[in-house]
Amino acid sequence: MILQARQLSVSVGLHKVCLSLDLDLAPGSRLAILGRNGAGKSTLLATLAGLRPADAGTLRLDGKTYAELGLRQAARLRGWLGQDRSDPFASTVLETVLAGRHPHLSRWAWESAGDTDIARTALAALGLAGMEEREVHTLSGGERQRVAIAALLAQGPRLYLLDEPLAHLDLNHQIATLELLARRARAEGVALAMVLHDPNLALRFCDQVVLLHGDSRHVAGPAADILDAATLSDLYGHPLRRVENFFVPE
Repeated sequence: MILQARQLSVSVGLHKVCLSLDLDLAPGSRLAILGRNGAGKSTLLATLAGLRPADAGTLRLDGKTYAELGLRQAARLRGWLGQDRSDPFASTVLETVLAGRHPHLSRWAWESAGDTDIARTALAALGLAGMEEREVHTLSGGERQRVAIAALLAQGPRLYLLDEPLAHLDLNHQIATLELLARRARAEGVALAMVLHDPNLALRFCDQVVLLHGDSRHVAGPAADILDAATLSDLYGHPLRRVENFFVPE
């Protein structure tokens, strides 16, 4: 297993996100985390990334705890896409994506021509070829999001943890991004864990789901078994019905 959680309990202050969560992400697995605003989706994902401690339970990445792996080895195995985009220093698109290669460099090494080729290939995969010399602060929100995803591709981890990867993207780029990530999972055996808001996209692109109700309750398992109108209506507090392969409000 790339990622394994056993009896994982997570909270923020007095808010219980989940209790006793069991989760297995094997190579090629694609997990969607769904729930209402404030349910704790981002908090759970950050915990799975080793960026915050769990209240209880065990979490292993490639069979080891984050403490056993250390920061550099963990960064080689798992990649993180958060919601915040801050650019305190002026940098080009290519320089930003090359930062994804840093976990693979020794302490004082510079990026090689091979690293640059990897970064350029990642940019091309996100439809950003030809923009390498643009300053990041001149980009639109959607372009900056795609640059951040390209940096993650350049990092080349075995586990991708993505917090709202579709933020700022138009419909065309939303589908293109999810198709790109799904191809990576199938072809290279990487595992994905994503915070999503659309259960239809979760059903189409993911094989596992975790549903967070915001009151410590969760449901986890195969997407095809769990995502039905009754379960989603309870999750979102709004009646839904299924029309062919889509869930729509009643």
